[in-house]
Amino acid sequence: MGDTRTRVLEQAETLLRSKGYSGFSYADLEEAVGIRKASIHHHFRTKEKLALALVETYDRRYDDALDRILLASESALERVDAYGRLYLTGLEQGLGCLCAALAIENDTLPATLRKNVAAFFAKHVDWLKQVIADGVARGEVRDRVDPSDFARMTVGALEGALLMERMLIGAVGFEATLRAIQSGLAHDRA
Repeated sequence: MGDTRTRVLEQAETLLRSKGYSGFSYADLEEAVGIRKASIHHHFRTKEKLALALVETYDRRYDDALDRILLASESALERVDAYGRLYLTGLEQGLGCLCAALAIENDTLPATLRKNVAAFFAKHVDWLKQVIADGVARGEVRDRVDPSDFARMTVGALEGALLMERMLIGAVGFEATLRAIQSGLAHDRA
């Protein structure tokens, strides 16, 4: 079952990804984890500190996943596909992206939390930009693709598909978005 801090983080992540930052409270966590609010405050004195720990943990998980993708294939198209498939887990669980859930409430978040969420997205755009630029350099990705612009569009499209397809047709719709991204990168087949 894990230590209390880990259980609190796991339940808080689920609550935040499903209800948003403003939509959950320590009372919700108390019920979900089965401990008193005082015990939660012992580990995370404020909701901001809890959210910062969540973003840090989420970011590390994604860093590990991005490293695994780089090791698994040298193909830019395969790497972009693998990156997109990271979002499918959330879709299958009916949960949005943690950082997107926070970004939706950008104007009400503490400054430090906004900064960390922005850094998460910037890192993903930079990672994809490099993957795409490498693909262009190797001739795998069409040279008309601007790696920076396409990376931003990819993150935006995947985040949007994750949000939208939870309401519409699920994985089938998400897969269509992923195919469209791949199609935008690949050379035209003549």
